[in-house]
This record gives sequence, structure tokens and C-alpha cells, in this order.
Amino acid sequence: MAVEIRMPQLGLTMEEGTVDQWLKQEGDVVKVGDPIAQIQTDKLTSELESDVEGVLLKIVAQEGEDIPVKGLLAYIGEAGESVGIVDEVAVAVEELLPMDVEVKVEETAEPLPIEIGGRIKISPLAKKTAKKMGVDYTTLKGSGTGGRIIQQDILKKAEEPKVEAPGQVSPAPAALKHENIELMDGDTVVKLSGMRKTIAERMYKSHNEIPVVTQDVKIDVTKLMEFRKQLNANRDTKLSVNDFMLKAVAKALKNNKNILVSLDGDKIIKRAHVNLGMAVSMDEGLIVPVIKDADKMGIEELSAAAKDLAVRAREGKLNIDEYKGSTFTISNLGMYGVESFTPIINQPDAAILGVNTIQSELDMDDEGKVFKKQVMKISLTFDHRLLDGSAAALFQLDIKKLLEEPINILL
Repeated sequence: MAVEIRMPQLGLTMEEGTVDQWLKQEGDVVKVGDPIAQIQTDKLTSELESDVEGVLLKIVAQEGEDIPVKGLLAYIGEAGESVGIVDEVAVAVEELLPMDVEVKVEETAEPLPIEIGGRIKISPLAKKTAKKMGVDYTTLKGSGTGGRIIQQDILKKAEEPKVEAPGQVSPAPAALKHENIELMDGDTVVKLSGMRKTIAERMYKSHNEIPVVTQDVKIDVTKLMEFRKQLNANRDTKLSVNDFMLKAVAKALKNNKNILVSLDGDKIIKRAHVNLGMAVSMDEGLIVPVIKDADKMGIEELSAAAKDLAVRAREGKLNIDEYKGSTFTISNLGMYGVESFTPIINQPDAAILGVNTIQSELDMDDEGKVFKKQVMKISLTFDHRLLDGSAAALFQLDIKKLLEEPINILL
């Protein structure tokens, strides 16, 4: 009997995934453990492996479609086996159950995916998208199984120019609208999905819910740069400035446990672990793998963990647990020449540290002699509901002391 292959839940907060690519095609032989599709979630792209052996009889979910958790993807069974597709179950490409909508159909209308009783077969996600984008789906011919209207049909319809009535003048391409933005000739509309969609939602939520303050502190890193140069002289694997920053922050957090808090309704959660979230930039967006118990690691172990997480994050090879449990986050934009910025808090953390570029600066000593030094700013954004400016400043000063006397970072 054919086995239904459904969208797995790759994380507790995952609600839907996107079929990025089918690695097996209809008719292909599938063994247990064979990757059959690439699934993109809000955090990563992972391969969906088959739990059964047989032949890929039918692909239900198309590439690029958003499918909810437990939504039907495909069927695997014995060669030549027929797949009995029941409308109420198997055609649920984007959800488990179809959405029935009463409509009136004129005789001159184009053939539509209408069931007995005058109902249009449309998925709940497609209906929700149509309502949001103002698309009339009652005149659409669906591309899903059995002519079912799916979200992709709604998005495609939304991008089409409106057909004007006879006698009316169609607007020029520059006047076409998509949502609230006027499109100009040559513009391309790309669906906001996957990781970028989640980033947009979370950043908006964080920005609107949290009263934040950002404080900048300037640090003299002249000794740090020389110290790092000496340590790296005879090393095959070099220590980066970011490695020293991670270690300094981990030590400072251990001595400033008041920074490690989260707000849950009317309760404050005091965090027991120094788990550093490390923002990693990818083509698809920003991802934050977590170094667990960073305060218990030496700088070499911390450096290796950070590099490993960054590489595997960009390759999409991290597991869900490696994204969870941060109690403080660091975002380093120093390599891009950024002098100061306001990072947005990675909830439920109470603060996030922005690391900026290192610059040369002239200064004068007590005797009036001018000298050159290297300086760097750190930008701390914190939740003012949980932390006051003085507590945040003391934490930053501890980081400053460690970086200005770098030997103390290793002690």
C-alpha cells in the first residue's frame, strides 16, 4: 500500500516549510535513507530522507510551494501501484483539509475546479493569501491536484496586470501596483518566504515590543592587536579578533549575571547558562547558531566552535538544537567597516552586543606627546524593561577592561 510522505516538523516553532527542490522524480526507486527532497524552513535548508523503500509514485507538492507541517508531499509505494487520491485528504498540498467555498458560476465562465454542490476547491492557505492580496480566486483555474487552487496560483494572479473594460485606457507599466508600492518597468517581484520572511517578522516584533536603548563604548585595542599578533606568530590556526571578543564577553557575562535575564509575561527568568548566540550572515538572511556554555571554554575551544558553527550554518548543515537556547547575542559587523550600529534584540534575550570596526586614532599623553592608537566601539542594545543604563554600562566596562588588558582574557 502506498505510503504518504508528509512535511516533517523540523523544530518546535516550525509551522510550514517550502519544497526547495525534488531530488527524486516520479518513477525513481527510493531506498530507506535516500534524500528525496530539499526542504527550506525559516532557519535552514535540509534534506528530507525517506523512511520507506519503494518507488516515488506521485509528487503532490510542487517546488516552491509552502506546505504546512504534516501537509502531503508525495506517495511512495510499489511499482505500478495506483494511488487512490481522495479529495478530502490527498489533495491537501498546503494543509490537511481543503477549504470549501460556495460560489456562483456563470455559463460563460472558464471551467473551474468545482466540486459537486458548486464549491471551489481551494486550500486554506491560498484563500488566506487571496484575501490578504485582494485577489478574486473565483475565476481562477487551479494548478494543484484535481484543479485545486493553491497559494502559487494566487501569487501568480496577483502579479498579473489588471484587464481594463472596453474603452478604458490601460495604465503604463510604471503605474502598475503591487501592494502599496508602484512598480516601474524592469522591476521584479519576489515572494518573501523562508528565512527572510521569518527574519522580517521577528525583527518587526522585537522592534515593536521592546523599549530599547543602545549605548556605545570606545575601547583601546592597541594592546589586543599586538597580543594577538604575538600569539598567532607560531600558530597554524589563527585566532581572530572575534575569538577574543567572544571570550571577553563570556567572561564578562559570568561576572554580570544580571544581563542574563528574559521577560516572560510578568515574570523575570534568570538564566543559568552563558549561551552565546552568534549572528552569521548568509545570502538568504541572518542566522544565529548558539555556543552553549561559552564561559566554560578556553579561547581555542571557543574559536573552533565558532568557526565550525559558522561554516555549517552557511552550508545548511546545523541541526535545530544548535539554533536554540541563546541567553545573549553578538553581532559583528567590524569586517564591513561599520563604525556604530543599533542591533535588534534576539528575543527572548535581554541584550545584544554589536561589534564595530577597528580604526586608527591620534591621541595625546599627559606630556603632550601625540601618539597613534587603535580603537573600536561596542554597541550594546538592551531591553529597558529588564536593564538600566548603569547595569549595561558596567557590563560594557568589564568587556573594555578585558580587551584593553588582553592577557586577562586568557587567565
